Amino acid sequence: MLLAGAAVAQDIRIGYVDMKQLLDNAPQVIAGRAELDIEFRPVNDELLEDEARLLQLEQELASASGLTREQVAAREREIRNLNRSIERRREDLADELNFRRNQQIKELGEEIEMAVETVARREGYDLVLSSPVAYASDAIDITDKVLTFLETDYERRGQRSGR
Repeated sequence: MLLAGAAVAQDIRIGYVDMKQLLDNAPQVIAGRAELDIEFRPVNDELLEDEARLLQLEQELASASGLTREQVAAREREIRNLNRSIERRREDLADELNFRRNQQIKELGEEIEMAVETVARREGYDLVLSSPVAYASDAIDITDKVLTFLETDYERRGQRSGR
């Protein structure tokens, strides 16, 4: 009985996939990051311009000695309002960017799962575990095979869509 169980266990192929590595290096993910960068760059650039303006206003206030109390109060109010606006927009940008990243990861996660399944079936694996795991030997790590599949699929789709 034990020998029969050992024989069956020897026929089972187990693989491991490092999902973090796939999410860091898959061309679909890299392209998605680039799209988000392009999408959110104008808003970020506006914030950087306003931050530079804020710094300039603060320096002008610190070095201005001939201002009346009313002028100083008006400048401080302008600085305070601009600072609040920057903080609020920066939080909004971070929230929106985080939301979009999570949405992209979810969509790409499904594509990566399909790639893992395709590679596992093609290579004859019975079970594929994904990270995090306590330990996985390099001998069962199929991450590079899945990454190669994703790269090939990305290139094929790019050629088909005329990119």
